[in-house]
Amino acid sequence: MQSSTTGSGPGHGVPAPVPSFPPLRLGTWPTPLEPAPRLAEALGLRGDDLWIKRDDLTGLAGGGNKIRKLEWTVAGALAEGADTLVTTGAAQSNHARLTAAVGARLGLDVVLVLAGEAPAALSGNLLLDGLLGARLVWAGDADAESLDARARETAAELRRAGANPAVIPFGGSSVLGARGYLEAGREIFQQCPVVRHIVVALGSGGTMAGLVAAAGARRVLGVDTGARPGVRTVVRTYAAALTEDPPPAEDLRVRTDQVGAGYATLTSETAEALSLAARCEGVVLDPVYTGRALAGLRAAVRDGEIRPGETTVLMHTGGLPGFFGHPDVPAAVFG
Repeated sequence: MQSSTTGSGPGHGVPAPVPSFPPLRLGTWPTPLEPAPRLAEALGLRGDDLWIKRDDLTGLAGGGNKIRKLEWTVAGALAEGADTLVTTGAAQSNHARLTAAVGARLGLDVVLVLAGEAPAALSGNLLLDGLLGARLVWAGDADAESLDARARETAAELRRAGANPAVIPFGGSSVLGARGYLEAGREIFQQCPVVRHIVVALGSGGTMAGLVAAAGARRVLGVDTGARPGVRTVVRTYAAALTEDPPPAEDLRVRTDQVGAGYATLTSETAEALSLAARCEGVVLDPVYTGRALAGLRAAVRDGEIRPGETTVLMHTGGLPGFFGHPDVPAAVFG
């Protein structure tokens, strides 16, 4: 593996420190970069302006962007001798599902600490969590901080029982996990050197941070999903650690107009975006992340932040199983 730097593409050129272990290779790379001409024209762009980066096609249990992070975070856990992975998330967490898949692939036990109460019936990501052999721990009404505390309590219990657990952070997001999207940003510029905007859902912060480190703050537009408070600071912190050249806070492009009533809700703008992508390109987005990202892209075109003639990449970060587990989707599709 080549030494990781931020020198490829138009981003920062200062080498980032490289961990002492290589990443795992769990996905299928590079993921496709596909043109979306009918969707581009529906948004008010030119037909050749818009491309979709298909990080939903990473392989392994339904795919999704978290695989890029897990290649690094789980490599770090294995370097410390872990035999069990513990992580957190919402009930329909894509990260939790893919952590379970990675554990199955590598022969590791997986415990998922999830917000909420056990539902009467499993659907979407939860159904796959069970299929993949993960053990679910329900934490009740808990924010990210409370979930983290419960995960560490769970890890301590496992340790007392003789296991060697590693806690993988919420959303897989950390400086280490963000390295996966530093690599993804380089991949995009190899496929499309003239890209002007990369639009991505902003959840736990690591995906956007890695892209900022690779492409520069002014080329990346994050559409906040309401997954965690203070996420702009998280993005800047992770990106700064990767580049040794912190992007000025004012340079980070973050839209907060698609959060709606909160992370787990389906907004009318997102529902429209889901239909638009499906009926223009035959591409299914998820209702929490990439659906919001497209809604944010649509708003950015409408208010002139993104203009016709500017090459734009929409990151498809996966999440299809969550589409089938979201209670508001049937009404939005057929209502």
